[in-house]
Amino acid sequence: MTDFGTFDYIVIGGGAAGCVLANRLSADPDVSVLLLEAGNDERWIWTKIPIGYIYCINNPRTDWCYTTEPEPGLNGRSIIYARGKGLGGCTLINGMLYLRGQAQDYDQWAALTGDHQWRWDAVRPLFLGMEDFQGGENNHHRTGGEWRVEQQRLRWDILDRFAEAATQAGINPTDDFNQGDNQGVGMFHVNQKRGTRWSSVRGFIDPIRHRPNLKIVTGALTDRLLMQGRKVTGVAFQQGNRACTASARLETILSAGAIGSPAILQRSGIGDPALLRSLGVEVAHALPGVGQNLQDHLQLRSIYKLQGINTLNTQVHSLWGKAMMGLEYALFRRGPLSMAPSQLGAFAKSDPDIVSPDLEYHVQPLSLEKFGEPLHNFPAFTASICDLRPQSRGHVTIRDTDPHSAPRIAPCYLSHEADRIKAAKALRLTRKIVSQPALTPFQPVEYLPGAEFTTDEQLAYAAGKVGTTIFHPVGTCQMGRADDPMAVTDPSLRVRGIEGLRIADASIMPRITSGNTSSPTLMIAERAAHMIRADRLTRR
Repeated sequence: MTDFGTFDYIVIGGGAAGCVLANRLSADPDVSVLLLEAGNDERWIWTKIPIGYIYCINNPRTDWCYTTEPEPGLNGRSIIYARGKGLGGCTLINGMLYLRGQAQDYDQWAALTGDHQWRWDAVRPLFLGMEDFQGGENNHHRTGGEWRVEQQRLRWDILDRFAEAATQAGINPTDDFNQGDNQGVGMFHVNQKRGTRWSSVRGFIDPIRHRPNLKIVTGALTDRLLMQGRKVTGVAFQQGNRACTASARLETILSAGAIGSPAILQRSGIGDPALLRSLGVEVAHALPGVGQNLQDHLQLRSIYKLQGINTLNTQVHSLWGKAMMGLEYALFRRGPLSMAPSQLGAFAKSDPDIVSPDLEYHVQPLSLEKFGEPLHNFPAFTASICDLRPQSRGHVTIRDTDPHSAPRIAPCYLSHEADRIKAAKALRLTRKIVSQPALTPFQPVEYLPGAEFTTDEQLAYAAGKVGTTIFHPVGTCQMGRADDPMAVTDPSLRVRGIEGLRIADASIMPRITSGNTSSPTLMIAERAAHMIRADRLTRR
């Protein structure tokens, strides 16, 4: 057994949240911080070039390569469930889209937790404080922070035409999705710097690696938390063939994500007693909400064949096209190799009476059967649409006590009837946009899910046929009020009934944000760091 020693704080997980926490906590020279990451300190070129996500997802070097349980709502399919592996976590492999969510998301968190510091007006300054916006400071953006935000460095005629068609269908143009409601159609802002991916490790760890009070250990797979009674005193982990431990004087912070954090809790005997006993795990503390409340954005991929306009499909099937893409990126850091997976976005309402948009489009000048397969050999675009506020709830549970075993992931997509109804509305909205005059010259033909699906029941079935994750799992260690039996943490992110343990990652979201979840996760870590520091100063 190798003892790594004692630290004031141990941060478990070096992903989006963990990098922020390590940065902020170690900024105080009076404390010592240990950051544990199960993956490597990844410096692979494909974690820098934006298009590299196609090589990183479902690659064990940079992805945990999870799959879901067979999903009844997806017609029995099991789908890949990418989770980033390495310092930077999912920011090494994600879509790089900078979105904060909507004001009502955070106002709802405040209502559910009873803590007004989760309101939009309170968390908005945290987003601004981290941001380094290429366009300079204005009413909605700031400069000088660690989280780089830029305009994209490419354009496609087909995306311009889709945006025009969306406007004709009643979705107004916007140049910024980060003003509090997201409504409109426009190009996404991205976490890039001069055409390269900007991950949390580049922003929050690389500049401060030299700090003597910060120790970073990679290849450290967390086994379980060490406890004395109901107080967490440290962590047991594996590094290669070594069994290791480390102790925490003040706090241990779980930042292993919506899949990893509940799994570590369950292996530590914290969770639903019936599950733990069935696996032979001694119950240290009963918390039935651990691993429950899994929420995710299910994207419904509509693909349309085109004529008379260029898409990436045609470009990648030409040797000349490939050569020009490589040359454009090498010389200018522009073009298709700088592409985020989705370039054009749109936020719309499934019903005119709701307060703010509940549907999000990710539009791409390409198409393929499924991730990992080659692009189609015909011109086409993909318009993926997701329900931003699904009612379906899933769960994450360990299979056994081996930390190498992948947990059972069951998102339970489309298990709630309201989600099936909204899926049908969403696919109808896509057809409405594509039928507008702006796209008529290119003779769009629906390839997926197929024009034969017409009734609400048929479209709900079609949603199960084409639906797949957009990789936004949250909620599996939700925060809540003291009288909420499923709350895992209190509003200060302390695990209920346990001393010395907090959770700071996407798992604490009581409701999923109305947009992409990476930057909200960084904000959670920022607020957690503020609370942790305040508690330490109070104890002095």
